[in-house]
Amino acid sequence: MDQGSAAGTVFGALPGAMSLEPQPDLSLANRERGLRLLVIEAIFSGGAAALTSGVILTAFALHLGASNLMVGTLAAMPFLAQLLQLPAIQLVERWRRRKRIAVVTSLVGRTMLALMAVLAFSSETTALLLFLAAQMLLCGLGAVGGCAWNAWMRDLAPEERLGDVFARRTIWLTAISLVLGLAAALALDRTPAGSTARDLVFAAMFAAGCVTGLISAQIVAMMPEPVMPPAEGPVALRALLRQPLGDPNFRRLLVFVASWQFAINLATPFFTVFIVRQLHFAVSFVLLLSVASQVANLLALRLWGRLSDRFANTSVLAVCAPAYILAIVAMIGASQFGDRTVVKLWLVALHLVMGATIAGVTLASTNIALKLSPKGSATAYVATNAMTTAVAAGIAPILGGLLAQFFAARQFELLARWRSPNGVFTLPITLAAWDFYFLLAGLIGLYAIHRLSLVREEGEIERRAMVGQVLNETRRSIRNISSVAGLRAATDLPGALLRDARVRIRLKRAQQAHAAKTH
Repeated sequence: MDQGSAAGTVFGALPGAMSLEPQPDLSLANRERGLRLLVIEAIFSGGAAALTSGVILTAFALHLGASNLMVGTLAAMPFLAQLLQLPAIQLVERWRRRKRIAVVTSLVGRTMLALMAVLAFSSETTALLLFLAAQMLLCGLGAVGGCAWNAWMRDLAPEERLGDVFARRTIWLTAISLVLGLAAALALDRTPAGSTARDLVFAAMFAAGCVTGLISAQIVAMMPEPVMPPAEGPVALRALLRQPLGDPNFRRLLVFVASWQFAINLATPFFTVFIVRQLHFAVSFVLLLSVASQVANLLALRLWGRLSDRFANTSVLAVCAPAYILAIVAMIGASQFGDRTVVKLWLVALHLVMGATIAGVTLASTNIALKLSPKGSATAYVATNAMTTAVAAGIAPILGGLLAQFFAARQFELLARWRSPNGVFTLPITLAAWDFYFLLAGLIGLYAIHRLSLVREEGEIERRAMVGQVLNETRRSIRNISSVAGLRAATDLPGALLRDARVRIRLKRAQQAHAAKTH
């Protein structure tokens, strides 16, 4: 029995479950039922993500005694896993069972959360390695399943209903994320670090995430899948991705994207480590910062959408990118202030700024990638942009983890002194450990902003559709390990890549047939 048949057998025993086979004829009532289930599923998938990803995942890794290298590796996994979507496109095309792929990958991946729940009671090296392997499998299967899911949803939801359906999903995902984030902060705040009670809290979170994730998989299994159109021929992915790299202006954009993603992901994945280990704040406070960042991200996205429609996307980036980089550099100030209340207010303000500005960077950079794409090749260009982002954002935190010990053993002190008739004013500045990362990220970020100035913005794009897409992406279930919301929005490879390839194959065959008739 193959894996898909096994999954079908499992779900056949569940009450109300549907077959995992696609349906050749999909009635209007069945389609509407599927769209309702699509919204309901967001409650459970959002709950699983809220309890097991982001800041909670970092905090759990620190609870197990993870090194800085492991924290960086965990931060890199969601990015690097996106590269698996390219072979996943071939899998979808060959197997043509998108529902089976999505359900099976969800089932296997989310059972890893049960393993993580058990590991909450251990701090041995073996436990850390198992945790890392489980997270790697979860991210990898999530990327493969996400590719099948995206292609499936585009066929299930009518074009005129996409915005409404995914807007409602976004509302539920956001609400669940905020509520459970606050609940997790409260639970962790009431349990001392390293205590048995803290073990139980983390175990309960990951166990609950596993249960809600499996419920999500069952709901997905109950949703109908339309039969994929007949295969039009092999998809030449290399040929598709070769065209963007031959475009000089788009290559300049890729240099900006790579340097920008490297800069911000060199520092932001370690915010939780910096706040907990260097500033000695509770994990619950970091979760509150994450909630504040998510709220700012959500509120600011519509504003940046309107501004990108009114002005150029490069103008939005010219405001958002420097503000975001300055906020990262300003994290150094948190280690300079002596008053704990001032430090808290400083961190809250910076997370609000970063949450709001990263929304503008994500929206504008994705808009530019599409605007620079020739008609009929948009998905290939966006896919190249996404892969560049994934590689740069994946390498940066791993390198950051490797260099952590180097910077931990070094310190830079600067004493600024002002003399006047009224006395002497001194301002001591001391950079240590993670402060070097924030400064280095700022320098690389300035280079990225310079590269952005070389990009010429051309073309037109339907702004409203892109705002909806990016809004949904910023609320995706797998979030960056940082406490800043919305960092992974640009890394997801477009689910329409396969469809775009088929359209181009049809067009080429039609042109050949027309040429044959005329001759």
